[in-house]
Amino acid sequence: MSRSITSTLLSPEAGGPVKRTVLPSGLRVLSQSAPGFRSVTFGVWVGVGSRDEPEQQSGATHFLEHLLFKGTERRDALEISAEIDAVGGEMNAFTGKEYTCYYARVLDSDLPLAVDVICDMITSATLTDADVESERDVIDEEIAMHADETSDHIHDLFAEQLWGTSPLGRSITGTPESVAALTRDQVVSWYRDRYLPANIVVSVAGNVDHDEVVRLVGKAFERHWVNADADPSPVRTDSGLRIPTYGGSHVHHRDVEQAHLVFGMPGLVRNDPRRYVAGVLHGIVGGGMSSRLFQEVREKRGLAYSVFTFGAAYSDAGMVGVYAGCSPKKAPEVLDVVRAELESIASGTITPDELLRGKGQMRGSVVMGLEDTGAKMTRIAKAELVYGELPTVDQILHHIDAVTLDDITALAAELYAGTPALTVMGPFKEDTKAFTL
Repeated sequence: MSRSITSTLLSPEAGGPVKRTVLPSGLRVLSQSAPGFRSVTFGVWVGVGSRDEPEQQSGATHFLEHLLFKGTERRDALEISAEIDAVGGEMNAFTGKEYTCYYARVLDSDLPLAVDVICDMITSATLTDADVESERDVIDEEIAMHADETSDHIHDLFAEQLWGTSPLGRSITGTPESVAALTRDQVVSWYRDRYLPANIVVSVAGNVDHDEVVRLVGKAFERHWVNADADPSPVRTDSGLRIPTYGGSHVHHRDVEQAHLVFGMPGLVRNDPRRYVAGVLHGIVGGGMSSRLFQEVREKRGLAYSVFTFGAAYSDAGMVGVYAGCSPKKAPEVLDVVRAELESIASGTITPDELLRGKGQMRGSVVMGLEDTGAKMTRIAKAELVYGELPTVDQILHHIDAVTLDDITALAAELYAGTPALTVMGPFKEDTKAFTL
């Protein structure tokens, strides 16, 4: 590839314009113009996540995300944050299991600054010995803080229960032991091997001009990759080989006032055509205050304050589950009610009214979830990096409207018949028979 190639992914009539340019280096630049906004969200997405790490380097991707904020050849840590703060902007990053994202939200007139700061971090991080050691302590504190947030931590424990020691079953942050064992050379090698232009997607949404975005991004990266010539990395696709899953239950003793339960099983992979059916099913089962589980567990029986369904989908694996937080003495009954309700739904008890509510909830979530530039930026980036397609909002709504009762029943019967896994956290020491599956 010797020249930049630009195409239009969505026309203004289809909800765009969304444009895509592939630079000679393989770097992809996507933008969605939204002239009605005065803000811009600029993101750099790298196609590497925690599932890519060898077990002995667990936590390396997240560690590297932290280190990129510590300093570059042109800026120290204070200057990185101060320059964005000075214009009233917001800057942050997150690590997922299949990608890492760095982003800033600023006024449209401050886009050149956001591009310069974020791209400087991506291309010119110094990763000094001192920064590695100081940030190691920070990450230890983050791991400890997350473990104290029991309603969040239990989801990591459930992933481990379902997927074992496979990369998807491991925590994104790693463990205190794996973080302590990471060396600067390992982190630097991870940076140099993975942060390559062909593995990066730049995504921008707001009051922007695509050609100007491409010019700014090209200028920000050219000092490092001007001689590179590569095709973009392909979307991570489903190999057809499923990650082994494990059932059974595990009770984690913790002296807390509330018990936490996650009950679930394997779900759909990311690009399964039934994902729209799964979205509607999620709303019906536990996605809102009118859902089956909310009504049965909280409203009718008063067993829990919080109960909801959740799901996760990756290129070759997925999960569906139910979370509930309740009094420890009520936990066995909560589990019984959840299991009974899932069995009832799988047997075909969803009503037409519930189907309409489930569709309406998903339609509203899709449309209202795209009401800010950050959501638009994320949508077009994921379309490029992990989905390989960018449907229009109308196409998504059409798929939702097409879901039938038979679709819902068939998928519920399939999913809820999967080998179940249960993770429980609470002040349970010896009497855990009630949680045996």
